[in-house]
Amino acid sequence: MLLAYSAIAIGFILLAWGADRFVLGASAIARNLGISPLIVGLTVVAFGTSFPEILISGVAAWEGNTGLAIGNAIGSNIANIGLVLGATTLIIPLTVHSDTLQREFPILFVVMIFTLLLLLDNELGRLDGFLLITAMIVILYWIVSLAIRTRKTDPIKAEFAVEIPYHMPTKKAGTLFLIGLITLFISSKILVWGAITVAKSFGISDLVIGLTVVAIGTSLPELAASIMSAIKKEHDIAVGNIIGSNMFNLLAVMGLAGIIHPASFAPEALSRDYLLMFVLTAGLFAMAYGFRRTGHINRWKGGILLLTWIGYLIYLYQTSI
Repeated sequence: MLLAYSAIAIGFILLAWGADRFVLGASAIARNLGISPLIVGLTVVAFGTSFPEILISGVAAWEGNTGLAIGNAIGSNIANIGLVLGATTLIIPLTVHSDTLQREFPILFVVMIFTLLLLLDNELGRLDGFLLITAMIVILYWIVSLAIRTRKTDPIKAEFAVEIPYHMPTKKAGTLFLIGLITLFISSKILVWGAITVAKSFGISDLVIGLTVVAIGTSLPELAASIMSAIKKEHDIAVGNIIGSNMFNLLAVMGLAGIIHPASFAPEALSRDYLLMFVLTAGLFAMAYGFRRTGHINRWKGGILLLTWIGYLIYLYQTSI
């Protein structure tokens, strides 16, 4: 068991380190190719922060543990809002100005409803997976088109321009990208093995392990990115990373799992976990959207998000025991 716990700890550390190198290298390569920082931020960076979940989902599904992949996707979305944004706003309250973000919130709701309709039969099939991946491509195209139309007035453009590397040589960027990608793959294998071993030893389902231990670990890059963005007063990026990551988790993470290993899953994944994800997303929308004024997530709102997430973990622990 000590080896399994060590594998989880080492997997988390390597996952966070590899994700940072992967995103940094990919962003620099895209910028060196002349792609707009706004487009890089909304696509490469958003995809990169979800890449740990995508790899873990792929590895888990390949090994026949689709429940862990589904739990990772839903659990990461819950942790992104409850843990990441909750903890971030306790440190620094966030103000949301971006028109792009305000228009992405409704898209996130559409994605959640679309995914729910595919999962109502408690099956994540191969057709479901292809539909989710196709939806991801369509939505990415729509978001980029929207960003291009509003790039002159959207404040998030300036924030992305500061964050994305500008003078990094392509050779160095490519090296960082490959190192990050290899590290992510290795750490994913280690983490999935450790998580499944612990789950089996305690008689806990793969779904619950994905919702808790794995979800927390894969949300660490988002937590670090959001706190650093808030400290740098890049509030739109702090919230935007969460919205983008949650969309990718539902579409790419679940889509990949369905394509690799179609399987059924426990009904409580929808009645309990998906429902909480929906409620937390609606709460975040009410806090950040603004409704004809600037959106503001203060400390007491962040405290509510964090306490909700902690209460959810306690409930999962008690029901699992």
